[in-house]
Amino acid sequence: MNNLNLKPLKKLEIILEGEHQAFATDLLDRAGVKGYTIIGNLSGKGSQGFHEGHLMFNEDEVLIMIIAAVPEELVEPILEGFTPFFNKHSGVVFISDIQVSRLVKFQS
Repeated sequence: MNNLNLKPLKKLEIILEGEHQAFATDLLDRAGVKGYTIIGNLSGKGSQGFHEGHLMFNEDEVLIMIIAAVPEELVEPILEGFTPFFNKHSGVVFISDIQVSRLVKFQS
């Protein structure tokens, strides 16, 4: 694996209601995140009970996950941006250590 020239980054997995997608992606864009993946229609169980994905008529009512790989120095500013949001809305941010090849894809 050493020939892949892996570099450390942080992975953010942000789960929130679909109606707040624009807020979250705008915050990531303003923080300088180069890209992210959005997964919709999540199902699962959390502190507020079971959430069912695949609602047919209202994409805003489903849970989404936004996944981003970022340098460590962006984690704190992003979390600071989400703090007031999560004081009023449900959701969570998971942060984990990852290694990526092709670091150029994640740099500005």
